Amino acid sequence: MQVFYIHPENPQPRLIEQVADLLRKDQLIIYPTDTSYAFGCRLGAKDALEKLKQIRALDDKHQFTLLCRDLSEIANYAAVDNVQFKQLKAHTPAPITFILNATKDVPKKLAHAKKKTIGIRVPSNAIAQALLEAMDEPILTSSLILPNRDDILDDPFEIEELLGNKIDGLINAGIKTTKLTTIVDMTSSQPEIIRQGAADVNSLL
Repeated sequence: MQVFYIHPENPQPRLIEQVADLLRKDQLIIYPTDTSYAFGCRLGAKDALEKLKQIRALDDKHQFTLLCRDLSEIANYAAVDNVQFKQLKAHTPAPITFILNATKDVPKKLAHAKKKTIGIRVPSNAIAQALLEAMDEPILTSSLILPNRDDILDDPFEIEELLGNKIDGLINAGIKTTKLTTIVDMTSSQPEIIRQGAADVNSLL
C-alpha cells in the first residue's frame, strides 16, 4: 500500500496525480472528504469494488454513492427534474448524499438492485475536489465503516494499521472529523431524511 501525505487545504498536484493514477488502474484508496475518511475507486472498477465489498461485508442491497465535482455531471447518472435540480444546487457542495433515480449510464452493479437508485454527493473538501478534477469523472465512494464496529475511523495511522494490507492507497491528511454525511432521499415528491448527519437540511423538507 502507498501512503500519500497531502496538505488538507493546498493539495500537492504531483501527489494528487499519483493517487489519480492508482484509481485509473482499478485500485482501492482511502481519502478524506468533508466529513470523514472514505473508500474510493473508479467508476466501473471491478477489482477495487470487490475489495470494498469484502472489507465492508456489503451485500447487493447497499446504496453506493458517486462523488461529483459539481452538478454539471449529474444528468449522466441521475434523473432530476427542474425542482430537484434547484434544491440540489442550493445545497451543494455540502456533506449531503442525495438518493436519486439512477440513469441507464450507471453500471448495474452500482445502482441499488431493487430501487435502481444512486447516491450523489458534491464535496467541498479540497483534496476530494482536486482528485475529482484530476480524474475528470465521478469517483465511487463509500463510508469508512467496518463490520462489527460502530465507530468511524478518523486517525489515518489507525486506518493504515487496520487496513494497510487490504487497500492500495491511503491519503493521510491528518485526523478528520468523524461526522457522517446527511442522507436525503429525493426519489419521491417529498424529500425524506434517511440519516441526519453533519448537514442540516430542514429547508429541503
